[in-house]
Amino acid sequence: MTAVPSAQLSDRAAEVRSEAPLTLDTAPPRTLDFRALFALWANLGVSLIGFTSAATVLGEQGRELGFTAAVTAIVAGTAIGTAMLAVAALVGARTGAPAMAVLRGLFGTRLSYVPTVLNIVQCVGWGVYELTVIAWGAQTVSGTAGWRWLFVLLAGVLTTVLTIWPLGAIAVLRKYVAVAVGVAMVYFTVQFARVGFPDPGAGNWDGFLGATDAVIAVSISFVPLAADYTRHARSSAKAFWGTFSGYTVAQVWCYVLGVVALLQSGGDANRIFESFTGVAAGWAFLLVLVLRETDQSFANVYSTAMSIHNLWPRVDRRVLTGGIGVLVTVLALRIKEFTDSYYGFLGLIGSVFVPLFAVLAVDYFLGAGRRGWNLAQDAPARWVMLLPWAVGFAVYQFLAPSKIGGWWTGRWEDLQQLVHFTPAAWSSASLFSFLVAALATLAVTALERPKTAAGPQQG
Repeated sequence: MTAVPSAQLSDRAAEVRSEAPLTLDTAPPRTLDFRALFALWANLGVSLIGFTSAATVLGEQGRELGFTAAVTAIVAGTAIGTAMLAVAALVGARTGAPAMAVLRGLFGTRLSYVPTVLNIVQCVGWGVYELTVIAWGAQTVSGTAGWRWLFVLLAGVLTTVLTIWPLGAIAVLRKYVAVAVGVAMVYFTVQFARVGFPDPGAGNWDGFLGATDAVIAVSISFVPLAADYTRHARSSAKAFWGTFSGYTVAQVWCYVLGVVALLQSGGDANRIFESFTGVAAGWAFLLVLVLRETDQSFANVYSTAMSIHNLWPRVDRRVLTGGIGVLVTVLALRIKEFTDSYYGFLGLIGSVFVPLFAVLAVDYFLGAGRRGWNLAQDAPARWVMLLPWAVGFAVYQFLAPSKIGGWWTGRWEDLQQLVHFTPAAWSSASLFSFLVAALATLAVTALERPKTAAGPQQG
């Protein structure tokens, strides 16, 4: 048996102890293998929000999708959305750069600040929402309508601590949390199957594509975060398959269980957790899922810091995550519910990132990325790449105007009337905006091809 040199053992020990770099100009350690990435994305694929979001798949009471149609929409939407997520993860592994810093290669450093700011707003919003949901789940488990402030505060502290040692947090997810969550999910699956559930929309497929689109949007919401973690992957193949398999399995399972729980609660999303606490010892297993929900708030707070690093690369990330953790916690203490306009605003942010990913993927694999993106601090602006992004955004809003105010929604509805267009079941905003943005990017890259390649790829 050949002995391993002591120097090599020392290197491995250092790798195990390594953490995410404190500034953007430091090379990231490559410590995450397939199991770690699978566990990370599997945990992110299961969420309390995912259970309640099953209502967007099932549809309105009296017009529900059939159970078979709902499950098919969940599988199809997850596969499509997670394929996009996995490609974004692969790009992060290849470049070694956080998600927003990757956009320097697409737009140039200065122009990359535009999507960076939008992503900061999105991540802070979702972080606040996650702490709110955690508090709601904790109140359900404890059987009280009070103590919300305490649950928010505890969740905020735990979230902030996790972001200080992100790779250590991922290691804990792989070793312990993923197992506990798996046990809880199996338990609820068995218990729900024993109880059974009604199928009021049996045979109904009307609204199938809309439901699929809703599921795609959930997977897409992680695209602007993916590279923040997969930049630490040991290989691009592990990044792609760990992300795709982990998130796909978890989200399908989570949504299907959410649909069953929703049907058992009479289709009322506000009573969905009663299905979980209604089974024997359900409160204990729901508590596991409530505690685990902090990995969602962790991801949003940490990725906010990574986005800010694209603006100020030399600021210590611990200072950033600490400050953002405090901000998100304070906002969650003050904001007790979200209005329809806020949900519409988050939808608006989502419509930004679906076509943006299409532009990124096409340019990276078929355009300038083939010659090597320039990710340096002085990467020159590529104004022309704003065009396909804007076209894709317009297509998304034309098909599904975000409800952020009558003035915004009204303008797009007026345009629909002007061209005599009525949104139909087949008009998937995510898929059509992605396709149009991708085709427009192909056209732009064809025009750019004769020009001199950008600087060498960093990381």
